[in-house]
Amino acid sequence: MKVPLQDLARGYAEVRKEIEEAILGVSASGRYILGPEVEAFEEDLGNFLDAPFVVSCASGTDAILLALAALEIGDGDEVITGPFSFFSTAATIVRLGARPVFADLDEETLAASPSEIRGAITPRTKAILPVHLYGQPAAMDEITAIAKEAGVAVVEDCAQAIGATIGGAKIGAWGDIGCFSFYPTKNLGAMGDAGAVSTRDESIDRRIRMLRVHGSEDAIEHPIIGINSRLDSIQAAVLRIKLRHLDKWTEARRIIARFYDEALTGLPIRLPTRMEKAPSVYHQYTIRFDARDDLKDHLESLGIGSGVYYPLPLHLQPCFQELGHTPGDFPQAETAARQVLSLPIFPGLTQAEMEMVAEGVRSFFEKS
Repeated sequence: MKVPLQDLARGYAEVRKEIEEAILGVSASGRYILGPEVEAFEEDLGNFLDAPFVVSCASGTDAILLALAALEIGDGDEVITGPFSFFSTAATIVRLGARPVFADLDEETLAASPSEIRGAITPRTKAILPVHLYGQPAAMDEITAIAKEAGVAVVEDCAQAIGATIGGAKIGAWGDIGCFSFYPTKNLGAMGDAGAVSTRDESIDRRIRMLRVHGSEDAIEHPIIGINSRLDSIQAAVLRIKLRHLDKWTEARRIIARFYDEALTGLPIRLPTRMEKAPSVYHQYTIRFDARDDLKDHLESLGIGSGVYYPLPLHLQPCFQELGHTPGDFPQAETAARQVLSLPIFPGLTQAEMEMVAEGVRSFFEKS
């Protein structure tokens, strides 16, 4: 038996009939981009997130780009974010002509530390962009307080943590704007690229709606220059179906995480921190271990999938050399990049597979 890191086909099989009927309905409608299915998805997602305004778009990367553009972030501005995240978080800042300013990690959440964020604020800071990594919410109560004190906006990167809450309040509503990705491997995944932006500000909502269709409301006049980032109706239909199952799938992830917590306790590895006030939705179940690569190779030899997210911190990426960072600038991020290893966790993972993963990890240390 082999255990994959991810198996999208299992998730599809569970909702196959619903999805096929929805796709056929869109095909027959003749409305393939935006339209009623997209509007219905935006309403459904808004209800799920407790957000009055939701704008869908073509990807999670575009969601961040649209959010920052809506805040008119550009040349000379600074946006504070963490150096340990998916590439697009920092790349969108640079694409708009602004400068990413990195704040080292909080060891528990692996998001940017509030104290590091406070120390990174300058007169040029326009926004803070925290990332809810691996499904674990960042310390938004502290981050939003810092932002309010400094008079800057907060844009949440919620790509890996849809449905997560802090004190019962959904992420995406703590900041001025929340950004979501529906890449197929996400907890709520489309059958292609898709994304969305949430906000409580009607003026931001209107501006993002213009920005996603070339900066126009009527396809005649273009008050601003936007991009082409419309959501396909088929993706919206798929996401509407899957959204109905998301709470159940989140609980399945948490059950798997609890099993791993119990099965791996006592080993010389660092398990994900459990935070009662802000429980994870476990986009990834990520352990930390100094000899990570050796453990990964061992699991692979047993037919067990695992992943490293992310092996190279953003401040050391070649394309960001002009920022002037060198190894050692953000030690927490660099240590995490050397240690993190994500184990299989997805709805549909069987008990036998979970036990095989746990036994595979334990056998590495028994062998050692």
